[in-house]
Amino acid sequence: MSWLSLALRFFRRDWRSGEMRLLVLALIVAVAAVSAVGFFTDRVEQAMIRQANQVLAADLVLSSNNPIPESFEKQANQLELQIAHTLTFPSVIVHQDETQLVEVKAVSKNYPLRGDLRIRTESTASEQVVTLPPTPGNLWGEARLMAALNLQPGADVSLGEARFSLQNILSRDSALGNSFFRLGPEVMIALEDIPKTGLVTPASRVRYRLLIAGDQTQVATYKRWASNELPTGVRLEHLSSARPELRNALDRGSRFLGLAALVAVLVAGATVALSTRQFVERQSDTSAIMRCLGASQSMIFSVLIFRLCLLGLIASLLGIAGGWLAQHFLAGLLSDWFGGELPPTSLRPVLIGLGTGMITLIGFTLPPAIRLGAVPPLRVLRRDLGAPPVSTWLLIFFSIGAMALLMFWQAGDFILALWVLLGTVTTVCLLLMTAWLLVRVLTPLRHRGGALWRQGLAGLARAPAMTALQLTGFGLGILAMLLLSIIRLDLLSAWQHTIPDQAPNHFLINIQPDDVNSLNSFFQENNIQQAGIYPMLRARLTHINSQPVSPDQYQDDRAQRLVAREFNLSWATQIQEDNQIVSGSWWEERNQDKPLFSVEVDLANTLGIKIGDQLAFDLAGVPIEARVSNLRRVHWDSFQPNFFVVGTPTLLKSHPTNYITSFYLPPGKEASLAALVRQFPSITIIDVSAIMQQIREIMQRGSLAVEYVFLFTLAAGLLMLYAGIQASRDYRRQEAIVLRTLGLQRKGLLTAAAIEFVTLGLLAGTLATLCANVTGWFIATEVFGFQFNMNAWTLLIGIIGSGAAIGVAGIIATWPLSIKPPLRMLQNG
Repeated sequence: MSWLSLALRFFRRDWRSGEMRLLVLALIVAVAAVSAVGFFTDRVEQAMIRQANQVLAADLVLSSNNPIPESFEKQANQLELQIAHTLTFPSVIVHQDETQLVEVKAVSKNYPLRGDLRIRTESTASEQVVTLPPTPGNLWGEARLMAALNLQPGADVSLGEARFSLQNILSRDSALGNSFFRLGPEVMIALEDIPKTGLVTPASRVRYRLLIAGDQTQVATYKRWASNELPTGVRLEHLSSARPELRNALDRGSRFLGLAALVAVLVAGATVALSTRQFVERQSDTSAIMRCLGASQSMIFSVLIFRLCLLGLIASLLGIAGGWLAQHFLAGLLSDWFGGELPPTSLRPVLIGLGTGMITLIGFTLPPAIRLGAVPPLRVLRRDLGAPPVSTWLLIFFSIGAMALLMFWQAGDFILALWVLLGTVTTVCLLLMTAWLLVRVLTPLRHRGGALWRQGLAGLARAPAMTALQLTGFGLGILAMLLLSIIRLDLLSAWQHTIPDQAPNHFLINIQPDDVNSLNSFFQENNIQQAGIYPMLRARLTHINSQPVSPDQYQDDRAQRLVAREFNLSWATQIQEDNQIVSGSWWEERNQDKPLFSVEVDLANTLGIKIGDQLAFDLAGVPIEARVSNLRRVHWDSFQPNFFVVGTPTLLKSHPTNYITSFYLPPGKEASLAALVRQFPSITIIDVSAIMQQIREIMQRGSLAVEYVFLFTLAAGLLMLYAGIQASRDYRRQEAIVLRTLGLQRKGLLTAAAIEFVTLGLLAGTLATLCANVTGWFIATEVFGFQFNMNAWTLLIGIIGSGAAIGVAGIIATWPLSIKPPLRMLQNG
């Protein structure tokens, strides 16, 4: 008989065995949990990217001060992408004898390609979502325009040489979120109305935009083509070029989803590891018989590998199908939360599901099973395999490395996966050491104390390998569940609180030094809380360590954009409250007379700036040069005035300076802005409420997704608990037969089991809780930049809850052994 026929016959027999059913069920549920999380998070992440793209009103935007070449529109049409056009420029709205500086946006009929437009027909009316922009002859304006000119919908206004009917109040244009610097309120008109205004001429200050949206694969193809064809003066904008506040929100949302998926992988590995023990033990009998009948080691190995691969493939495919059905049902329930149907999933979760199933099964099953074909038959029958050879240890390390790669792949973030992996390895080491110490401590106690206590603790001491396996499996499962609980209870809460309800939603720039005191008085009189007034200077980076800087030196498009434009510089004696030093030190009072710079850390990483580097800026023709003293982490999503580069007062204070501030303006108080403009006509008001709304929506979507991912992981965790209990089923069955034969009653057997499993649960819960909180602290501070506050509920659930849950599970598993007569259990095998 060939090894293939033998393997198929063994596989059919294995499929009917109890230990195979448990292993298959564990593998299916583990892969289903990972796949469901993968499918769901993949679709949610695409939805969040689409949500973020609403800031651009498209997936890609080509912008220029001159008309976009027709070749770019032709290429988009060839790839069957959607296109739209916009023109933006500053102008003046005239109503009777009053004027108001505005930002005019002329849009094509299909604007926007992403996001939506919302209007109000009256100042007190509720918002309405509309699918079409203004029709020719009509104009929509923001509430600030209405307040400044005391207008109502239906009023006639002049724009250039044309008259318009102010039809609606523009309450939301999602693309406003990326237009941080606007000189006035936005007014929106139809693109067809531009010729009759007479405002767009070759000498006009106009920004042309070509908007692109469609299938992500085609968009990526277009992006690669456009990047190589961009003429001078044309800029390609996409999500990575969005404002740092939006990039941070999307990046954090993706990391939360990656962390939730990573926990699912961790639970899957622990579940399968616990479920393989019975399967491997049963294979020892088969291997012994085959060795006695003359089977070679290579034949046994081939039969075993084929069975494992076939089992892993079938279970993984079933798990992937179950995961897809689960996420499909959930995505249908949650589609309204994400503004419509979620985008289709990619093939990445399928590959991760297959990888999880095959790697966890073969990685945890093969190292102990491969030794069965390499030892004499008598030692196999005695279940005495001896010490594992060096090659087996190498295989174990290889399996661990494969699982680590799977975790890195699933997380999508090297630092995040690294901290979780370090936390996992540390937990496993502590659990194994604890198991060893527990056996050493309990061995002399087996003959002391009450009978039930001796019996319960002796069960842990008599089987040190089983104790180590169960303690490690339980600990890993508890670690994963606690990490996900920390995400839900602490990290998501910290994320959502990065933008308080009354975070600043307006910025003021171009504040003249003579207006600072008067502006502070205005804020006090109108009960407006502002974030402080800071100096701001515009300068261009020219040299790093005496080497000229130009966009051509960098491959990264963000680095090219940063070098090509001017920076906002400021000077300060104290570091801002929402900034944090990550490297170096802030200048002390005695060093404030030295020329020093503080640089935002992401900017430094992008441009390759290090502490001690000498930076030179061109400030309106005046060279400014100083050494980098420290690198700062800036919380851009706080919406406080922040700067990429801050200098010492001595370095910058003597140069001509404007000032900047931010403040919160409640809805309905737009009239205060009109009064501010009248009193301070040189000040520019910037409304950032649109981008704040976009970020809050990304937070809501990401938080909701993590909440539901928790349900999938919880199901996998429950199966992990069952697998951990079943791992010692045969051992406890034999022990129960002996104890029942010797006269131990049902109550005593259940009490002894409770003592054994509660002890395991308390130890595993204590160590897992400690490691989960330490790992959570590192993830919060090093990955997300949050302050970590330990939650008392995680301590209570992790320690007391684990002991209670594992104890109850142990009692339930022991109950059938306490009611069946010993003779029947022996007859049933």
